[in-house]
Amino acid sequence: MWLFKSVFAPDQLPVIAGEGVYLRVPQSSDFQAWRDLRAESRTFLTPWEPVWPSDDLTRGAYRRRMRRYARDMMADEAYPLFLFRSHDHALVGGLTLSNIRRGVCQAASLGYWMGERYAGQGYMSAGVAAMLPLAYDVLHLRRIEAACMTHNTPSIRLLERLGFVREGYARQYLCINGIWEDHLLFARLKGDCPKPHTARGSIDGFQDDLEDGLGLQRRSGTERVRP
Repeated sequence: MWLFKSVFAPDQLPVIAGEGVYLRVPQSSDFQAWRDLRAESRTFLTPWEPVWPSDDLTRGAYRRRMRRYARDMMADEAYPLFLFRSHDHALVGGLTLSNIRRGVCQAASLGYWMGERYAGQGYMSAGVAAMLPLAYDVLHLRRIEAACMTHNTPSIRLLERLGFVREGYARQYLCINGIWEDHLLFARLKGDCPKPHTARGSIDGFQDDLEDGLGLQRRSGTERVRP
């Protein structure tokens, strides 16, 4: 099953190709690159994230993270992905589809982070654009939601450029860096269109791997996961 290879072994993994980037499920061998990028970007990231645990960058905490990723994917609750630059395979950031809701909802929440030295170069825009076919065509979601702080202008522009629509304003929505912050609420439906010239990812070969590995079953239009 490729899921467990992705999290625990260094085997060749299926990837989602984007414009100058690719996405894949995290694995244990990514620890050093992930730790180094997060450590050097800490000052850049902490204003936009929940408070980091004191041991967050340790190997033990990373192992626990990998186990949680595996549980979440097997339960069809969340799908974490690391984002790499294509030409040198450098880890540049990550994104997650979480809070998966099935039944009559078929929705998920999108979150992402970017290493400081790679910010502002279009990598996350390309990564999110590449992820959308996975969300809609493989996971069969209809609605992707995202929330960002009201003064996070780069994130607002990214979402709007990729076809997300601003739907609301939530007061004290999330506790970010120890402060309950207001957020703007965005969503993108399967039929919504991005602005022109937005890159779209390729999931050739990925859909069969995902469905075979996770055992997705179509039942009355709802995707279910068997352990």
